Amino acid sequence: MTKLKNALDNIEVNDWQDISKFLDSIKSSPELVPDLSEKQFSSLLSTGAAFVTYDFGIDGVSIEIFKYAECLEHIFPNIPLHFIGGDFHEKADIVLKDYWKRFEIDDFNGWSKWRNGKPFAKLFYDDMPENSEASRQMAREIWDEAKDFALKLGSYFVENNIKLAIPVNIMTNPGNVAAALGFIIAAEILDIYVISSNHDYYWEGGKPASEHKPGEKAGPRDHFFHNMANRSFFNLFSQLYPWNGQRWIQVNINTPQSRALVERFGFEADRVFELGTSISDKFFVHSTPEHTKSVRSRMNYIVSDGNEKITTVDIREHLADLSAWMQDEKPIACGNRSGLTLDLAADGTFYCLQPTRVILRKHIDRDEKLLSALLDYEPFAKSFFADSSKQLLLHVTGPTPIEHQVDLERVLKAYIALCDKLPEEVADRVFLVFSVGNENHPCFEKLNLEPLCIEAIYQLADIVLFPSETEGRGLPIIESSAGGIPIVCRRYYPEEVFDEVVGKGLPKEEQIKYVDFPTGEFKEDFLAKVAELLQHPEHFDDWREHNREAVKSRYSNEMIIRKFKDFFKILSR
Repeated sequence: MTKLKNALDNIEVNDWQDISKFLDSIKSSPELVPDLSEKQFSSLLSTGAAFVTYDFGIDGVSIEIFKYAECLEHIFPNIPLHFIGGDFHEKADIVLKDYWKRFEIDDFNGWSKWRNGKPFAKLFYDDMPENSEASRQMAREIWDEAKDFALKLGSYFVENNIKLAIPVNIMTNPGNVAAALGFIIAAEILDIYVISSNHDYYWEGGKPASEHKPGEKAGPRDHFFHNMANRSFFNLFSQLYPWNGQRWIQVNINTPQSRALVERFGFEADRVFELGTSISDKFFVHSTPEHTKSVRSRMNYIVSDGNEKITTVDIREHLADLSAWMQDEKPIACGNRSGLTLDLAADGTFYCLQPTRVILRKHIDRDEKLLSALLDYEPFAKSFFADSSKQLLLHVTGPTPIEHQVDLERVLKAYIALCDKLPEEVADRVFLVFSVGNENHPCFEKLNLEPLCIEAIYQLADIVLFPSETEGRGLPIIESSAGGIPIVCRRYYPEEVFDEVVGKGLPKEEQIKYVDFPTGEFKEDFLAKVAELLQHPEHFDDWREHNREAVKSRYSNEMIIRKFKDFFKILSR
């Protein structure tokens, strides 16, 4: 720790160039990294490893971290595992084991949660001309915070004898530049080995305004290029994301990411890897109607806050009071009117599930447009309108990040438009449910009920809807297929990643079958397929079994363990 403090003492930063020079001075040269035997390296790492990310909850990143952590425990029995972040949500208890150690660092979270979003806005939305006072002030501000993060991280690493760190998205998705810089400083000076796990990069869905074609829509990550003309800032920014350290390897979740690192950014190909996901055996259930009813009944208790059946809130009232609800998101069922009774386990329920958070690129509003089109499609509508016992619902499982409230408003307005076009009697049987990541309720213990897990969440559904615009991987496709639930999904960007997930080009038995969610109008043959999925699930038994086997053959725990062992071989030399 003295080494870190000494390195940071008397460093004067007045501009971004000063930070770049400091990083150059602490970056290890290849000859300073020892070549260790497998036994020596295993002994070194087994004293402790740390996973570092912005926050821990039940999002896709946290779930993948859980899988990586279990893998390390398999390779290094009894290894102390540490989880470092800016926030540990209550629901993180679902993902993180009780005996895993946690270290929370104030202001280490990202985006709007990084000091209320002020530094993020200054860096990526406000003008910051090169050599301006605004630029110099931000450089000093980021440096001071990064220095503080480095000392806190370094102290924790030393005190807990941590020699391996696995930052997840910290070095690729720039939600908190000071956190990335602080992590690099601590890791380089303390000779920490690093597996940089990269799910999203700032250039995916983003590029400079100068590269846009006439009439081209702005990308969701264009803002990262807002101050590209500030060369000293952007040179440092490009150096950080991702950092190319001598004790580092880069682990991506798809091939295009790896290709970009090697071809565009000059990384050594033998230190860049891809790592697929793994699917627990618990996913591969053959659900019975009784099991589905049990899962839906338990979700009733979660959404209703402990009651056997759910009482709806008028969607318009919910929209009007949305800012208050966003402060403490709790499960809710929205209906055309308040006071309607909803039983998720009732016969005649058509259950559509979107297992994601509410953010714009997930395009949940397209689900509601699909439901609207389905209720205009005569073969489905005729049956649904005539049978008052039938109900149609869309269940969104994840929370809404506070910075995405406007995206949630878009979803709610699409549901209102759906209700407004229907006769009231029919609109009263169409519901929108948000469980905001809850898989348990205090009443479960009293009623002797098992909490739901992510595997069971998929068993709620008749179909999974996934019209996402862009994904680094696309876990819902894999997980729903493992569970035998048909999926309607968009060919998201990058299409090469989508093709990897569904197994395009692989033998037919390894390809995942899906229904293509269109980006434009819903044609009759598409609506006919969705209607058949909902009304006649028995027609798709062979499809379900095919997808289970395809996933089982490609996504195993053994695969991840083999990959990590390969990573350690490269790191040790």
